[in-house]
Order: sequence, then structure tokens, then C-alpha cells
Amino acid sequence: MLALTRKKGESLIINNNIEITVLEIRGDQIKIGIAAPKDVPIYRKEVYLQIQEENKAALQTDALEELKKLF
Repeated sequence: MLALTRKKGESLIINNNIEITVLEIRGDQIKIGIAAPKDVPIYRKEVYLQIQEENKAALQTDALEELKKLF
């Protein structure tokens, strides 16, 4: 993991096309802004993990039986 120090108004550039800017700092909370191409998905980690769990659960169902029900 790369750890960097940034002040309000300063930014990071990732992969030449994603910019993360520190917008506000209040106590132990930091507000960030993310500028990225529309085709780059951006999720909060807890949402991302929930999506991954739901995808795993969907794969565990008997997909072949579900397909047979459609026809």
C-alpha cells in the first residue's frame, strides 16, 4: 500500500486518467472528489464487497436448472 499525505485542495493522479482531490477535512472525516472516465466503476468498499458476495451466491445456485426453466 502506498500512503501519501495530502492537504485540502491537493490531488493524486492514478493511471493518467483518474484524479482524486481532497475537498474538505473535518476532524476525523475527509471528503474526497474523484474525477474518472464514465467507464471506470467507483464503489465504496462495503458496497463493492456486498456486490462480490451477491455474485458468489448467484454462481452457487444451479444455473443450468435455472436455464432449463426458461425453455
